[in-house]
Amino acid sequence: MVKAVAVLSSNEGVSGTIYFTQEGNGPTNVTGNVSGLKPGLHGFHVHALGDTTNGPHFNPAGKEHGAPEDEIRHAGDLGNVTVGGNGTANFTIVDKQIPLCGPNSIIGRAVVVHADPDDLGKGEHELSKSTGNAGGRVACGIIGLQG
Repeated sequence: MVKAVAVLSSNEGVSGTIYFTQEGNGPTNVTGNVSGLKPGLHGFHVHALGDTTNGPHFNPAGKEHGAPEDEIRHAGDLGNVTVGGNGTANFTIVDKQIPLCGPNSIIGRAVVVHADPDDLGKGEHELSKSTGNAGGRVACGIIGLQG
């Protein structure tokens, strides 16, 4: 089993920890806890680079932005996390396109929580097909191997 972790931080009081595990060639399990967010939906993505200041979504196949269940999507498109009235999101995501080993490994890449909901590539905004129009970055962390 391969394990990884990303510790999220921000200048806006948002914090959290995201854990990634993968058994063999199976899907990657993502579990997270993020606090300090406004209630509602927030876009959640793996970005292509470990640069938390800039960079596109992780997209090795060169596809348009979409929902996690869509055939056409960026590998890093993990949809939205739901934040309750207490400002906290606890979530589990299982995904086959974000491996922890191999040529498309997400180790060393950034995980980002966005300010707004991801429209999953289905909105009318010009950014819908590239970013899901999910707004700015409210918390970021680098995905690193965990012992």
